[in-house]
Amino acid sequence: MMVEGKKAGVVGAGLMGAEIALVFALGGYEVILHDRDAAALDRGIKRIEAVLHKGVERGNYAREQADAAMGHIRTTTDLADFGACDLVTEAVFEAIEVKTAVLQALDAACAEHCVIASNTSTIPISTLAGTLAEARRACFIGTHYFSPVSRMPLVEVIPGFDTDRRVIASTIELMRDIGKTPIVIKDVAGFAVNRMLHAMMIEAVRLVEEGVASPEDLDTACRLGLGHPIGPFALMDLVSADLCLQVQSILQEAYGERFRPPALLKQRVAAGLGGGRGRRGWLSGAS
Repeated sequence: MMVEGKKAGVVGAGLMGAEIALVFALGGYEVILHDRDAAALDRGIKRIEAVLHKGVERGNYAREQADAAMGHIRTTTDLADFGACDLVTEAVFEAIEVKTAVLQALDAACAEHCVIASNTSTIPISTLAGTLAEARRACFIGTHYFSPVSRMPLVEVIPGFDTDRRVIASTIELMRDIGKTPIVIKDVAGFAVNRMLHAMMIEAVRLVEEGVASPEDLDTACRLGLGHPIGPFALMDLVSADLCLQVQSILQEAYGERFRPPALLKQRVAAGLGGGRGRRGWLSGAS
């Protein structure tokens, strides 16, 4: 049940999964990155290469370090290739039916000793664990990274009801080994950071709805008045308002009206103004 080796797997080569694979590779782990098809994996590798290129330009990584990290990553479309991994992180779309399908497939593909971690941002770990074989649940844990993973040091570590204490301790140690700062959070919907973040995002959108201030000025207020590195609207454009709406809907189901997504957010997502890769958002289109 311990995370002892230096072989890690990541399922999902999108924004989060690709960078999770990168931080493990930078930490000296042999990494297998999985997605459904070669095109998705190619996009993931290009994303990793772009992050490393910028990091070298900014002096965050030496060229030799970047080259070594790329050498530690290989790709696959076959979950059976995770058989020798010590830890596999699920980083797929934030929908319970998608995640449970992947986790059940990993349960069958991974070795008995392998720890399976979910990067879910909102779904309780014990809810996801309930879809796994009972024997696997002791080796299942939440590791919620923050975007961009290559720069954000925090990881919320969330044990489920059945997570073995030794797995919790070894996961915390592993997070530190790859340069992250772990905090242990109780297994509740949204955990801790997202509950605080989305309460702020909801209020920010309401301020725009009420005509109190523009998205640009509210972002400036958060950066210069609150010391945030990025404002809520820039952040929504980065991670996509679609994902934010989905998270807020999960939080509303768990906690009620205080997390009801604002009407303007729903309207913009429906209109295709959700931001994210190659799409208009709050700061690049009509607000």
